[in-house]
Amino acid sequence: MRPLYTAERFINLETIVKRSVTFAAILSGFMLAASAQNASQPLTFVVPYPAGGPLDTSAHLLAQGAEKQLGAITVANKPGAGGATGAALVAHAKPQENMVLMGAVATHAVLPYLGTPPQYDAQKDFKPLILVARVPNVLVMKKSRADQLGIKTTSEMVAYIKGHPGTLKMGSGGNGSIGHISGEMLKSLANLQMPSVPYAGAAPAQKALLGGEIDVVFDNLASALPLIKSGELLALAVTTSDRNVALPQVPPVNEAVPGFDVSTWFGVFAPASLPDQEAQKYAYAFQGALTDPRFKAEYLKMGIGPEDMRLKELSHFVSQEGRKFQFLINTIKIKAN
Repeated sequence: MRPLYTAERFINLETIVKRSVTFAAILSGFMLAASAQNASQPLTFVVPYPAGGPLDTSAHLLAQGAEKQLGAITVANKPGAGGATGAALVAHAKPQENMVLMGAVATHAVLPYLGTPPQYDAQKDFKPLILVARVPNVLVMKKSRADQLGIKTTSEMVAYIKGHPGTLKMGSGGNGSIGHISGEMLKSLANLQMPSVPYAGAAPAQKALLGGEIDVVFDNLASALPLIKSGELLALAVTTSDRNVALPQVPPVNEAVPGFDVSTWFGVFAPASLPDQEAQKYAYAFQGALTDPRFKAEYLKMGIGPEDMRLKELSHFVSQEGRKFQFLINTIKIKAN
């Protein structure tokens, strides 16, 4: 009887194993390439909100500035479910598609913790490319209403509410919106009794404020800025810990209510399957567009100052923001509409 394992058979077996491992590695590489996003296809820049807002405007500016490096870029508005519809579209883009997303604090740090989770994993399904902006919301009152009540500062507003609990109403663009979260955070930190009135978006909330239906709103800086400059709205404070370049004279909320810090941020995200080399190419192209002097005035109108956060650094930032808003939402017990 021949030995079961001769030296010759062992050598042949070792060769077969090596070839099998090599073949598996090659096959795995082919499968990975087949599942990766194809950056050779025309690029679609998905904005998960309606046209006309600051994210949409920024996407068009970035597309215009990056097309020299990346070729023609189409901006597509895919609104729905507070931004989740467009975000899911990019998260699950097919291999032959080439998409990036204008993601935001809502899509990546708020929606995952409000009731039913969205149809994507904000941490695993995306590859962060660049941060476009960190801008505050701004605490505003109708100027005539503020004058009537003798309110000129956040401290005076807080004092008035404490002296007249439940008499002022705070509006927002909907339960779970950044404006709503900001309002609930203010009420919690300052121990205020103030009814919250949700509307179907920031624009209706602003209209209700101007119409006298509500008294206070944490409004989007870009949409509030023209009304602040015209004198129709009084800006009491910004929600970030620092002052904003567009409203340098307006203090942060946390000067009157320590511990308050909420920013609205947005940035460009690719599907997780985009290869690292292409991700770097996209990141640098969009970063160049963000700092393009041709668009500086347009960014400034929206309160957008220079940012330089890319790739892994942005990924870390998004993870931190997710943990922060998860804590806020759970602590304040905020529910979606």
